[in-house]
Amino acid sequence: MLEKKIANLLRARFPYIYLTTYEEERATSMLRSIVRNEKLVKFPREIYIWTQTNGFINDETEKPIAGTSNPAKALDFVQKHDKDSIFIFYDIHVNFGLRNRAPDYDLVRKLRDLVSFLKTSPVRKNIFFIAPEAVIPETLQKDISICDFPLPTLDEVKSKLDSMLAQNKRVKTENLTPESKEKLCKAALGLTLQETENAFALAMVNDGKIDEKDINIILDEKMQVIKKTGILEFVRSNFNINDIGGLDNLKSWLLKRNNSWSEKAKKYCLPAPKGVLITGVPGCGKSLTAKAMSAIWQLPLLRLDLGKIFSGLVGSSEENMRRAIATAEAVAPSILWVDEIEKGLSGVNSGNDSGVSSRIFGQFLTWMQEKEAPVFVIATANNIHNLPPELLRKGRFDEIFFVDIPTYNERIEIFRLHLKKRLKNEEISAQITIDDALLQKLASMTEGFIGAEIEQVVISALYEAFFENRALTFNDLEKTIKNTVPLSTTQKEQILALRAWANVRAVAATKKEDLTSYKESPQNDSKDVAKTRGGRALDF
Repeated sequence: MLEKKIANLLRARFPYIYLTTYEEERATSMLRSIVRNEKLVKFPREIYIWTQTNGFINDETEKPIAGTSNPAKALDFVQKHDKDSIFIFYDIHVNFGLRNRAPDYDLVRKLRDLVSFLKTSPVRKNIFFIAPEAVIPETLQKDISICDFPLPTLDEVKSKLDSMLAQNKRVKTENLTPESKEKLCKAALGLTLQETENAFALAMVNDGKIDEKDINIILDEKMQVIKKTGILEFVRSNFNINDIGGLDNLKSWLLKRNNSWSEKAKKYCLPAPKGVLITGVPGCGKSLTAKAMSAIWQLPLLRLDLGKIFSGLVGSSEENMRRAIATAEAVAPSILWVDEIEKGLSGVNSGNDSGVSSRIFGQFLTWMQEKEAPVFVIATANNIHNLPPELLRKGRFDEIFFVDIPTYNERIEIFRLHLKKRLKNEEISAQITIDDALLQKLASMTEGFIGAEIEQVVISALYEAFFENRALTFNDLEKTIKNTVPLSTTQKEQILALRAWANVRAVAATKKEDLTSYKESPQNDSKDVAKTRGGRALDF
């Protein structure tokens, strides 16, 4: 518990304690409760708060201390003060060498000179630095203790909502059941208390009431947090599980892990799922699955572009990765999507970037292994051979799925999805009946087609009808199919190599019944590439 830890640091006479947080008021409120609790610190203390604009202000009397706006003069006051106290400095980190700014060496030296005095002084005195980021001069690293200040807990968020409702009695709450209140507050986890208050206030003024429907407003506030990083992208998804044709094994695995961070899951003593790696043939639904997961689990989906991590400044790439991970954890529970992960890690074994790729890769692996925050990682890869073996060992991901070229039954479902999605106008669909006979015939004609190619068959056929200003016909679809050279032909060798890898290392995303070797359609005229299937045929 942070309060107990800080109390022990005070009693042990640690001179400098650094709290990393944007929430100055909330951190200061916690420190007030600690130093005024005799059970924690034994000897209550005065509190003085310093800012560059006002200097020191006595927290109890609110009287400013003249001549202390200069940091060095403020430290002189600390040294001369003769009562048990803590001294809180806001944003003094700008003097410690923030980014390209040189540190104030006189101030750093004065802080070093104070260390022994603070430890041995008969008066109990400790200095707190509160800043949004940890910036510590190298010469002070042994003297400063860093404490990460946590974001608000669920109880704090509930308390904030209750206080706002008590203050705004005109807000309608008849639809705010205990369950919907719990969902609203959990959706706000990951925001600072100020951001939480803003989100709740926006929900209240939007329609004069607050209920479960306002979750999207809170997610929008989370999106603002993510946008500010410049590294992660908040992905809005309207897809759902029914928009994915086939891949029943993968869908079943994901559905069974829905709500795995809920209170109900804790009763089963279940560990939170770490993540899943989806590899396979391009255009077969890997990215679509990631987007659908967000809707299925009702969690924010964050896309990590590894290309944005790398920067030319020394150490900045590693800092970018730390910020990306911290942001994902801040809006947890969340889904972190690393698309085409093999491209971002292509330089790990090359050594051409002075080891930057290796260090970032090491950061990512360590976090995946040790993370406690409910962040589910979904990584997609087309070329699995470019991935470092350390990423694939057991324990990094809960499961590795292989997405293959759609089977006969899966092609039926994919055609059904895209035809129903496009043929909504009765005039355009007048000559097409979407029944089993049509779907089976189309599936038989598209042996070896990937999902993206099937979608383009439907779109291209509709363009033919659009150009001639008439209804879509079966001949349009047939003509487009005959003019399409599928990926299974142009990338035959690569797909076979992927399948050979997946047969011993991955689980098939397609359900076992559909993996019926090459006799998958009534009229089998498939190429060799369609005669084998990759991935172990397990059932979930």
